[in-house]
Amino acid sequence: MEDKHILVFTQYYYPEEFRINDICEQWVKRGYKVTAVTGIPNYPYGKFFNGYGIFKKRHEIYNGVEIIRLPIISRGKSSLRISLNYLSFVFSGALWALFSNKDADIVFNYECSPMTQSLPAVWFSKKNHVSCYIYIMDLWPDSVKAVSKFSNVLFIKLLQIMCDYIYINSDKIFTSSKSFIEEIKKRGITTDKLIFWPQFAEKFYKPLIKEEVDVKEIPNDNKFNIVFAGNIGYAQGLEILPDVAKLIKENNSQIRFCIIGDGRFKEKLIKLITEKDVNDVFLFIDHQPATRIPEFMAVCDAALIILKKNELFAKTIPAKVQSCMACGIPIILSADGEAQEVIEKAQCGVYCEAGNAQKLYNNIIKLSNLTNESLDEIGNNAINFYNENYECEMLLNKMDKYFNIK
Repeated sequence: MEDKHILVFTQYYYPEEFRINDICEQWVKRGYKVTAVTGIPNYPYGKFFNGYGIFKKRHEIYNGVEIIRLPIISRGKSSLRISLNYLSFVFSGALWALFSNKDADIVFNYECSPMTQSLPAVWFSKKNHVSCYIYIMDLWPDSVKAVSKFSNVLFIKLLQIMCDYIYINSDKIFTSSKSFIEEIKKRGITTDKLIFWPQFAEKFYKPLIKEEVDVKEIPNDNKFNIVFAGNIGYAQGLEILPDVAKLIKENNSQIRFCIIGDGRFKEKLIKLITEKDVNDVFLFIDHQPATRIPEFMAVCDAALIILKKNELFAKTIPAKVQSCMACGIPIILSADGEAQEVIEKAQCGVYCEAGNAQKLYNNIIKLSNLTNESLDEIGNNAINFYNENYECEMLLNKMDKYFNIK
C-alpha cells in the first residue's frame, strides 16, 4: 500500500475550504502517496488568495499532500469570468495531463461544479492506462440549468455529450446521494459502475460544550439562535428568509438568524431584509474558518439548511447535513426530496418543502418551543445517525475496497 499513488484532480483545494482537503489528508494518514492537481485558490472571493498567483506558490506540500497548482483565470464576479475560470482549468489541465511524467496508480476526481474539471482526469487516466474514479456531488448539465437558467438547447446538448464521455471513461462513479445514481443510470451507465458513497464531515465537526467556547459574535441574550453557515448563493433559496423574519417580528418571537459567510446573493439578501424592515431578526457574521463553525453551532439552538425549489436540488444531500449531524445540533431543513428523507429517518430535526415561508416559520416556532431536554435528544439522534451512516473511517474503509488496494 505504501507505494500506491492517488492522483487527485480537483479545481478547488486548500486553502479553499472543500471536503476533498480532508479526504486527501486522511489517505496520507493511511499510508498512501497523494498528489492534488488543482487551480490557484480564488474561491469564493473571485480573486487569487494572498501569496498565490501565476508565478507564486504553484507547488507546495501541505499536511503530506503534494499540491500542483495549474495556471487559471480567477473567477471574478461575472458569469463570463466564471466561464473563463472553468475553461482555463480544462486547458491547463489538458496540457499538464499531456506532458506530465507523474506516475499514478489511481486517478480520483472530486467533482463539485464544474464537471468540466473531470476532463483532464479522464485524459490523464487514458494516456497512462490507470483507473479513473469520479466522485459526483453536482449533477451536470442539470446544475447549469438550475442555477444559471441557461436553456440554449445546443449548448445543453454539448454538455450532455461531455458528461456521457466522462461517465463512459470512468471506471467507478461514486455519488453523494442515492438519487444521483438513478439519474446517471438514465444516461445508459451500468449499475456496476455506480456506488453511493455519502460525504463525511471533517473530524473537527463534533459536539462542543456551550460554556467552554468563546463566541463573542453572538450575544448571549436568551434568543433562539438559528445558524446558517456557508455559501450565500442563489441556489440556497435564502430569499424567503425576510418573509419568515416578518412573521417572526409580527408575532414578537425571540428568534434570530445568524448568517455566517459570503456569496453572490449576500448583498441582495441584505437589501431584501432592509426593505422588509426585519434587520433586527438577523445577525451577519463574515466568513469564518471551517474549524470555527462547530463553536457557533455550540452556542446556537438549531442549524438551518435551505435550498431553492428545484428538481435537481431535491436529489441532493447538502454537505451541511453531515456537518450539523456530527455537531449534534437540531436541523431545520427547507428543501425537497432526499434530504427530507434523511432528516426523517434520523429524527434529528424538522423539515418542510423548499420555498414555503409559512411552513418554515411554523417549523421554527415548533422547534423553539421545545424544552432544552427535547432539543438535546434531537441533537443526540443526529450524532447517533451520523456515527452509523457517515463516520469517516467506515467510509474510507469502503473506498479502500473499491480501490482494490487494501
